[in-house]
Amino acid sequence: MKKTDWRQNRCRVKALLQAEESHGEVFVQGWLRTVRSSKGVAFLALNDGSCLDSLQIVVGSDSEAFEVASRLGTGSCVGVRGQMVASPGAGQSWEVQGDEILVYGDVDESFPLQKKRHGFEFLRTIAHLRPRTNAYGAVFRVRSRISHAVHTFFQERGFVHVHTPIITSNDCEGAGEMFRVTTLDPENPPMADTRIAWHDDFFGTKTGLTVSGQLQAELFAMAFTDVYTFGPTFRAENSNTSRHASEFWMIEPEIAFADLADNCQLAEDFFRFMVAYALEHCREDLEFFNQFIDKGLIERLERVVGTDFQTMTYTEAVERLQQSGQAFEFPVEWGCDLQSEHERYLTEKIVDGPLFVTDYPKGIKAFYMRNNDDGRTVAAMDLLVPKVGEIIGGSQREERLEVLEQKMKDFDIHPESLDWYLDTRRWGSCPHAGFGLGFERFLMYITGMENVRDVIPFPRTPGNARF
Repeated sequence: MKKTDWRQNRCRVKALLQAEESHGEVFVQGWLRTVRSSKGVAFLALNDGSCLDSLQIVVGSDSEAFEVASRLGTGSCVGVRGQMVASPGAGQSWEVQGDEILVYGDVDESFPLQKKRHGFEFLRTIAHLRPRTNAYGAVFRVRSRISHAVHTFFQERGFVHVHTPIITSNDCEGAGEMFRVTTLDPENPPMADTRIAWHDDFFGTKTGLTVSGQLQAELFAMAFTDVYTFGPTFRAENSNTSRHASEFWMIEPEIAFADLADNCQLAEDFFRFMVAYALEHCREDLEFFNQFIDKGLIERLERVVGTDFQTMTYTEAVERLQQSGQAFEFPVEWGCDLQSEHERYLTEKIVDGPLFVTDYPKGIKAFYMRNNDDGRTVAAMDLLVPKVGEIIGGSQREERLEVLEQKMKDFDIHPESLDWYLDTRRWGSCPHAGFGLGFERFLMYITGMENVRDVIPFPRTPGNARF
């Protein structure tokens, strides 16, 4: 079917609002954010998602389109043809004098996004409609641009992008909080003695949704030197906090011939690049967040780009916290995992900026992290930032076969279950390192949004998989 001239000549709202001169007759399509009409004139605010601002459509009573405009409601989907003219009002340079309106989809009074403002909690219940609001429109435009920035950073530096599997038979973190993938009858699974006969399952073994692509990325780093994976990960953790989701995206680079210091440098370069990219390419949306969501956001982001990232060991961090005199909810002692309150105090009160904490006790970190020579700690690092705390976590990986095998036994992991992983230590092993950045955590940081559910298009949390 041949496209109409209107469709071929469609203009995006962002292009019109940024134009230096009139385009003459234009055709725009989108959804109405507001509708105001009187006997003499109708004002329509049309938004097509290309930018935060809406384009004002003015329809006079002498226009054939006035009757259509006067009966439209907020949320209607329309196409408008008219003349692009200088706007006499404040706020935007251009508007369109509507001559003809096509109505693709009308609304009635039950449409939930009327003029009054709604809270985020209510908008989460209508996730299929919330992208039409200013806040969520800004969030998901930023998400799109920052997703592109991830690939830009690594591709410009020669990294190979690896698509690691979503279905896996291993639990990288060892926490056991995996969603099971099975074709077995859940009410009557085949049994071998008192255990489920997983060898009768589709893959012939017990499988689940991945919690991390790290182990597979390590394999590719042993062939391509520098690689990264960027994809969905899953945790079957029954947590309803504002920072946890059951499905989220992870960015995980792995670099060969690298130690912990190299890993920290890559993390700093990456984090600084991402924040600077957002400030340059998402400015309009960040200014919206700065005004309505998190005052001081832009100043904080600009400061991160221009400041030095400091480093201290876990042991020093514990000592500084103990000497602070601060009454923490969770007491601080060597060997404990640092809580958010500890991390924020370190970065906001002690160093007043981004901070790498390194060399954690080996008992609270994963089996694959390299043992330090002191026998007590591993070559791990966390990047802490003001207001959030930990935002990146990583380590130098244990490349020594005998040490790794013993660590797996200490963690009650059967070495034969990861024989393919150990093969990289048997044949052609080398020092290597990597880290993970939760994409949604980073989006929360640069937008000021305080709930992970508000930076994911369709959040998956305990009891919620409706949309």
